[in-house]
Amino acid sequence: MINLEVFGESAAMAAVAELLDEADGVSRVRLVDATRAEHSIVSAAARPSAVDRLLEEMRRLGVPDADITLTRVEVVGPSATERPEVSLVWEDVLGMAWLNARPIARYLAFMLVAGVIGGYGVIERNSILIVGAMAVSPDLLPITSISVGLVSRHARLAGWAFLTLALGLALSSVAAAVFTLAQDQLDLIPSGFNIDATILGSLTTVNDETIAVALAAGVAGMLALETRASSGVGVAISVTTIPAAAYLGVAVGLGEIGNVGGALAVLGTNVAMMVLGASATLIVQRTLRRRAVAMRGEPGP
Repeated sequence: MINLEVFGESAAMAAVAELLDEADGVSRVRLVDATRAEHSIVSAAARPSAVDRLLEEMRRLGVPDADITLTRVEVVGPSATERPEVSLVWEDVLGMAWLNARPIARYLAFMLVAGVIGGYGVIERNSILIVGAMAVSPDLLPITSISVGLVSRHARLAGWAFLTLALGLALSSVAAAVFTLAQDQLDLIPSGFNIDATILGSLTTVNDETIAVALAAGVAGMLALETRASSGVGVAISVTTIPAAAYLGVAVGLGEIGNVGGALAVLGTNVAMMVLGASATLIVQRTLRRRAVAMRGEPGP
């Protein structure tokens, strides 16, 4: 269930309340006076399938997006035993995409830490450190934002998200390279170390496994983002990016330039397939949503 709250001048809010009260899939409509003079607040409970259509109609009434708040609520009690409605709220997905497309300092810091941990994992041949690096990495967020931008034809969103992803992965590789170089200069690299013999030695060749895993990860990543489960699925998603970025950094730090091209190819292929998988998931969901709306005879979002 989605809680909808709208704030504005009383005359406009009266029209909004009337709109919501007459709309299918909306209940518990309330209109109350706000503290600010001649302003009111409208609140209602709406089914996810009705939200996009309602937002479009409120925009036609001149209500600014900044005055509309949407909150997803978990239903408990007797009504929770009814058949749940699982519907894509496009405005919610688009809003999250814009939020995750920005290269904020916290995101870059996480990517830097992931690169350091991943680099040590490659050198020490420690799979636990590799998994730890994947757990830290938040690269799922800009990857899904790229897909949302492509599907919605928002070139600026897709561009910002791609820049954010590229900066993050570059920072991970640079961090791994710097720490590897420092260890090499201080003679801290294990004797007889051979980068081709590490647990990530296969990350220089693109094969069918590379493509299939990345496609599946893209599908899982998009579904996780929509259900607010991205933190739990992030490790599985980063298996296609952070290990390759860390391997690339270690190769550069050790001067193994011959392995750089292959690692870049694997990383690029993984990102492209993840974006493709996430985009396909969105397209299928939107198509099914439009068909369901058409069958009910409602105006589509």
